[in-house]
Amino acid sequence: MPVTPARRLTFRHLLLGAVITLPPLAANAPLLAADTTQAPHAAFIAKEVMVPMRDGASLQTVIVTPAGQTGPLPILLTRTPYGVPDQAMIDQESPKPISRELPSWHAFQKDGYIMVYQNLRGRFKSEGEFLKSSRYDENNPKQPNETNDAWDTIDWLVKNIPNNNGRVGLYGVSYAGLTSGMALLNPHPALKAISEQASPADQWMNDDDHHYGALRESYTFEYTVMEEADRNANTHFDFSTHDVYDWYLALGPLTNVNDHYLHNKLGYWNATMAHPDYDAFWKEEAWYKKIHASTVPNLNVAGFWDQEDPWGPWQIFRAAGQHDPDNTNLIVAGPWYHGGWQRTDGDTIGLLPMGGHKTGAEFREEIEAPFFAYYLHDKGEKPTWKARMFETGSNTWRSYATWPDAHVKTETLWFHSDGTLSFTPPAKAETPFRQYISDPASPVPYRARPISPTYPTPEWRTWETNDQRFVDHRPDVLTFTSVPLDHDLRIAGPLEAHLFASTSGQDSDFIVKLIDAFPEKDQKTALTSPETATWAESMNGYQLPIAMEVRRGRYLHDFSHPAPLTPNKVTDWPVPLRDHDHVFLKGHRIMVQIQSTWFPLIDRNPQTWVTSIYQAKASSFRPATQRVYASPQAASHIDLPVLPASP
Repeated sequence: MPVTPARRLTFRHLLLGAVITLPPLAANAPLLAADTTQAPHAAFIAKEVMVPMRDGASLQTVIVTPAGQTGPLPILLTRTPYGVPDQAMIDQESPKPISRELPSWHAFQKDGYIMVYQNLRGRFKSEGEFLKSSRYDENNPKQPNETNDAWDTIDWLVKNIPNNNGRVGLYGVSYAGLTSGMALLNPHPALKAISEQASPADQWMNDDDHHYGALRESYTFEYTVMEEADRNANTHFDFSTHDVYDWYLALGPLTNVNDHYLHNKLGYWNATMAHPDYDAFWKEEAWYKKIHASTVPNLNVAGFWDQEDPWGPWQIFRAAGQHDPDNTNLIVAGPWYHGGWQRTDGDTIGLLPMGGHKTGAEFREEIEAPFFAYYLHDKGEKPTWKARMFETGSNTWRSYATWPDAHVKTETLWFHSDGTLSFTPPAKAETPFRQYISDPASPVPYRARPISPTYPTPEWRTWETNDQRFVDHRPDVLTFTSVPLDHDLRIAGPLEAHLFASTSGQDSDFIVKLIDAFPEKDQKTALTSPETATWAESMNGYQLPIAMEVRRGRYLHDFSHPAPLTPNKVTDWPVPLRDHDHVFLKGHRIMVQIQSTWFPLIDRNPQTWVTSIYQAKASSFRPATQRVYASPQAASHIDLPVLPASP
């Protein structure tokens, strides 16, 4: 299998670094004793231990304590599959390496914490089997899973770390967000605060691996290789072409992945291929459905341009909100790619400036650190808001008592067959639709070519903010555009598109992109030296995606039981576009793009009927004529949650 070792652990989530080199201690060894390996004036003392779980496996765990600790401190725990900090990150008079890898470090240490980092079972030195799974069986207390492992870890830490105050916080991004969030299902009594950040919630319905049943081909393949090819390292697939668009197109049907490359050796890929529909396998993975109340104060965090887990935090927030009498279930969202609130100051995303705000630093210093300080240190005040959002466009932090805000009103943006958008419904037209040919042999790329591998190249992080002019006016992409707005249009809440569409095939995908089209002159850019920018590095006329999503035809009526479409029959395609907080500024235009391929992010739909797309043969992939209707009887539109203008 052509995989190569990662140059360092891939920066997918919060916690990265090389494998720890400290010799492990037995679980009953004394902790935090004098350590001659520490730097002479080290600010922190680190120890590695193996923490026992209920099934007998022990997990590699690093405990980092302030060297000058004088009183009891709370514990902040992160559980990750990506590797714990090594000695070089910790043995510093000033922990600059930790600052680089863990931007929350300094914000937390102003209050003082014992920081604990743990590798999940089956990763690096941790014993047991690594399962890329979020299953939890409340009727099987001995089941190895992230909920039980978190419980056992917290129980051991509060009993064995000297000078802790008996309170534990749990936090992390993405996979570490998942392991944090799953503790909500059976929290240890000492667990007093959680910050689930960008956690996946349902890998078939949305987030990393599928969007409403459409496979995220390139990501799922490359991430499975990264995590399962070698238990002691993160690995990257060694592509034979510079442009991975070419590689995936030459790959052909998905059966060729195992036939030519993986050879049935990676369990998660095999499980994905064996379960194309929303069956019992995937439903059991949807752990958030077992949350029905706020069991522990939880700060959910989401990015509006999160390219990996944009859906999960909203679902966890809504599930816990079913019973939240003490207002301990909170959500924060901002202009961030996956984990960007932890990785950067957040003054930009791509070419888009944030109006002088350092949104990542502001989140860490003014929201995240005070949240943990209140629940673990009894410092400060309890948050009075339910949702805290950084509203893009206006570049303003907003606090909401409810989400969506009680003042939101739905306004409908209608498609017209002349290619325009307006808030006026369509009238009778000579041609009530627009059409294009979707050809699986020439799919629309999801970002400008050449397309780099998902990891370790940086382009993946911000592709959701990329200028969409690279596909505008392709013959297989429809564009609808409004006139320039005569006032600011503020949207805050969940969006949804309703396409009335048909296909000449028996299956098909439709992708909807809601775009903020900037004016053609005098637009500010995030580049520090605009005078040295290339012509393309400009926000003039920029087509900024605000929301993008795919919907697969076979699952329109039942996610668990796919059915073929009737060729050329007009059908309502609801396309949820998630939650957003954005202002389309006066002078900007609203744009919508419609297409049927998004490659290789989304696997190609054969557009003929096959029982499983994952088993489709090359001959099954055929062109189809796609029509999007804009008539009084079949009026395609987007429902916008509009807030009145701010005072």
